[in-house]
Parts: sequence; structure tokens; C-alpha cells
Amino acid sequence: MSGIDLSAPPPPVSLNGKSVLTAILAAVAGLMFGLDLGVISGALKFIGLEFNVTDFGKECIVSSMMVGAAVGAVCGGRLSYLFGRKRLLLSSAVLFVLGSLLCALATSVTLLIVGRMVLGVSVGIASFTAPLYISEIAHQHYRGSLISVYQLMITVGIFVAFISDALLAYSGSWRWMLGIVAIPGVVFLLGVLLLPDSPRWLVLRGRKDEAFTVLHQLRGHEGDARAEISDIEEQLAQIEGGYGLFKANANFRRSVFLGILLQTMQQFTGIIVVMYYAPRIFEVAGFGDNAAMWGTAIVGLVNVLSTFIAIGFVDKWGRRPMLIAGFIIMTIGMASVGTLLYFGTGNSELARYGAVIMLLAFIVGFAFSAGPLVWILCSEVQPIKGRDFGIGCSTFTNWVTNMIVGLTFLTLLNTIGNAQTFWMYAAFNAFFIYLTLKFVPETRGVSLEQIERNLMAGKPLNRIGL
Repeated sequence: MSGIDLSAPPPPVSLNGKSVLTAILAAVAGLMFGLDLGVISGALKFIGLEFNVTDFGKECIVSSMMVGAAVGAVCGGRLSYLFGRKRLLLSSAVLFVLGSLLCALATSVTLLIVGRMVLGVSVGIASFTAPLYISEIAHQHYRGSLISVYQLMITVGIFVAFISDALLAYSGSWRWMLGIVAIPGVVFLLGVLLLPDSPRWLVLRGRKDEAFTVLHQLRGHEGDARAEISDIEEQLAQIEGGYGLFKANANFRRSVFLGILLQTMQQFTGIIVVMYYAPRIFEVAGFGDNAAMWGTAIVGLVNVLSTFIAIGFVDKWGRRPMLIAGFIIMTIGMASVGTLLYFGTGNSELARYGAVIMLLAFIVGFAFSAGPLVWILCSEVQPIKGRDFGIGCSTFTNWVTNMIVGLTFLTLLNTIGNAQTFWMYAAFNAFFIYLTLKFVPETRGVSLEQIERNLMAGKPLNRIGL
């Protein structure tokens, strides 16, 4: 963490209102992500009762969305290059609405899984495209905060889904739980129509005049727009891109490796098990059904509020310090929950609430660190010619590891035990502190083009932002 001045004053650059509005509209893609992620936790119990689904069947229902998301992430890279970020976000919105309705109307587990896979393709495309788009329209001094809005939208979606689940749980209306999320999908579809194309994608496709017009609107100053266009053109002078660049250039392979590592770290913090199976965790801790559902809603609220820490400070404190602090808190939270479960919480109200407090501490640690910062870093460290390919690889990794965690959690509880499962995730978080120190760069306030120059010059990964 040396070389990072945490007391540095904020950059003397005004935040353009057009940039903020554009970033917020794009970030609504995260709302769909969060809604889909959160809504299944409350619906799962009632789906199990209606269709007589086993724990393994529930894991399949949960993880089927990740399969579709992995497909969406893989396809997103090439499609984003060919058709642009805006068109891909539009496609994602349409698929989200269709998938939500299919899930709500499903007459069997098979149809439900198909609907979840359609939703997954939508979310996979959006989780690839939205952070990429925001990174390409944001000014370097505010890039971290604006990309963090994407993560904020995810947390808001999760919270709204948890509240909806808690209210609908009294009637067991799981179809309404799954179908009502189509409404934000329609809102997002209308919002995307107002977005400009990414200026970097426009330059990439040879449409320099259009790119200048967009950048002029986003930056508010003609000189800044022209200088940024020149930087983008300099990076595009590189001949190869995508997979060709990956094969030919060892430095690009390093940035792809870093993106894959970051997404693996994010998922193996254990956040997904908390979000997908929060009611089950509260039941394991000794709470009743209704208390478990409202406890889950509190998890969602804490997740939302804690994300504002990242938005407010990521461009002041930096990525690395916040990541390390988050992993420390998550290690303590997971280890404490495991220990309380080991000694038993069923007959002790103090132990039950202690487990809740430490679970919420884990949520705070994730929400201001690995949650938003991984998306930020993955969108920053890839060179422009390989950005679609590199972010496609890291987003694909996100969904594959997401699927592995979602598919194994209930099995782990039933085999190695409740406490041991949480201890395992605590150990992962402790190891991630070391990986952050060794590989993760500090990119605060550095242009995407400068990060690329450092990467291609062969600087160590943890120094490409200096």
C-alpha cells in the first residue's frame, strides 16, 4: 500500500451532470442483477413445497441462472465489440423481462430452470456490459465512484427483492415474487434508449466524429474531449486485439489473469451463500420462518447502506486499502459466525443475535470492498484492444465461480457441518488479503490509457496504476 496518499485532496475536476446521469442509467442494469439474485432466496422454500424439490434440486434452480449468465458473459464480449455497449444493454433488458415472466408462469421445475437460464443470459450480458460502459464514459477522477453506483444498484435490487419476499411470504406467493421483477426490467429498457454510445467503442469502430460529440457532452470542455480522443487513438494503434492479442502478448495475458483472480476472490468471499440462502442461514441460527425472512431484509438494507462507503471514498482512499480492510472484516465475520454455530445458538438468544451481528459485519465488509471494487478494477486493467475479451473472461469467471458456490452450499452444510462451512469461507478471505497485496494495483485517479501503458511496459501487476 506504499505510495498511496490517503490524505490527498479531491481532484480539481468538476463532475459533469451528463456523465452522472449516463452512469446512473447504465447502472440500473445492476438493479436487475440484484433483483434476480435476491428474489430467489425467499421464493425457494415455497417452490420446494409446491414441486417437492430436494436440497440438491434447489441448488440446481439457484445455479441454473449462473449457467445462463456464464453463456451471456462469453457471448457479451464479441457482441459488445460488433454491436456496441448500448445495443447489448437493450438486449439484456428484453431478455430479463421475458425470463421473469417465464419463471412466474412455470408449471414445472424444468420450465422454472429454463426461465432462470434466460434471466441468467440477461444478467450475464448486463454484468459484462454495464461496468465496461461506465468505465468508458466516466472521467478518470470519478471512475471508481461512478462504477460503484452499479454495485449500489445491485444492493438496492437485492434489498427490494428481500422486502418483496418478506411481504409475499405470508401468502406463499412465489410466482408474484419472481414475476414482479419484470417491471424494473421495462424501466431499464426505456432508460437505455436515452444513453449515448460509448466514445471508446465509437473510436474503435472508426466513428471519431461521433465519439468526439459524445465526449464533448460528457466532459463539457472541447479541449478535454480532443485530448481524450488522441489518447484512445494512440492505444488503438496496436495491431492485434481480443484473442489474437491474448495469444501474442504476455502482458495482456497478465491482465486477463488478474481479472479472473479478482472475480474468483469476490465469489469465494461467501457473499453468494448469504444472499441466496439467507433465510436458511437464519433458520440454522435458530430463528423462526417469519423472523428469518425479515432478518434477510435487514441483510439487504445493510448491504445497500454500506455500499455508499465505496461510492464516497473509493476515489479518495484508493482500491487496495479498501479491499484489504474489507477482507479483514469478512474474515472476522465468517469466522465468528462459524464459531457461534459450533458452540450452538439454538438455546441462547445472545448467541443468536451475536451470529446476526457478525453476519451483518461480513456484509458491511463486502459491500464497501470486494462488491464494488472488483467490478471497478476489472473494467480498468484491460487494454482497449483487448477490453471486450478480458472483461468477458473475468465476467465468465464470476458466473462460473458463482455457480460453484451456489451449487455446493447446502451440500456443504449437510456434509462437513454448519460451523466448518463458515470457517472455510473465513480462511478464503484471509488468503485474499495476501493475494491483494501481491497482485492488485492501485488505480485511483489514473487514466485507462496510462494503466494500459504501464501494463504493456511490463510493470508488476500491483504497480500498473503508479
